[in-house]
Amino acid sequence: MRDYANKNNLTKRTYKKSKKVFRSGKPGVKTISFQSIVLILMTSFFLFTASAIIFKTNISSSNPQDIKNNIEINFPESLLENSVLIEVDKFNVEETCEYFVQIGSYGNKKYADEAVRILDNVNMMRIENVTSSLYPGKILHSVISGPYNNRSSANNAKERITIKGFDPRLRILCRKK
Repeated sequence: MRDYANKNNLTKRTYKKSKKVFRSGKPGVKTISFQSIVLILMTSFFLFTASAIIFKTNISSSNPQDIKNNIEINFPESLLENSVLIEVDKFNVEETCEYFVQIGSYGNKKYADEAVRILDNVNMMRIENVTSSLYPGKILHSVISGPYNNRSSANNAKERITIKGFDPRLRILCRKK
């Protein structure tokens, strides 16, 4: 029988696999010549010099400066000379106002109770039942703090409530005397 695949010849051959990475096939031969290295250095120097001239760059090191924050508030003294005082007694105050802070309105009473429990450090907290204007007939449980005599104390309570994570609204109720 004849061997068409030449299996016998494959076993006799020896294969040499050698990787030549960044080397030439001959020992002692440089892959990049000295003239090529000099040409690359001269070209880079020429491009650097040309860019400095063409773009007019001024290469210098920057030194950080000390920044001094000075705030000067000047109150104009001319305002003191021409000041106008208005007496409140001349005006007839016809309304008295009370200030409230509304924490939120809840459809479920347990959420309103939880809001009151979280805000235990705020005085004058109460839950009022109100009807919804969006859904007529639906009762909402509104958590309200107040009444406060002036806007300043209501804003202070609003800040304390905001710190606890709520988004309160300032409500004003004015009545004629």
